[in-house]
Amino acid sequence: MEARVIRDPEVMLGKPVVASTRITVEEILRRLAAGETPEEVLAAHPRLTPEDRRAALLYAAEALGAEVYYPVPDKVA
Repeated sequence: MEARVIRDPEVMLGKPVVASTRITVEEILRRLAAGETPEEVLAAHPRLTPEDRRAALLYAAEALGAEVYYPVPDKVA
């Protein structure tokens, strides 16, 4: 299965985009965070499909899930 979200240094400076578009995952997330409905996001980007939108959300979730947190203990005086 072809990846719906890709990273290519030649497209949008390597930001993750929906394949065959210049629509970034960031743009999709920002529109949703601003209160747009999923349908409004699709209407704003006619080339975007519901599957593309879900793939962008999954990409973001997986990117956050891969973050590693290393707690640093407070310095003892």
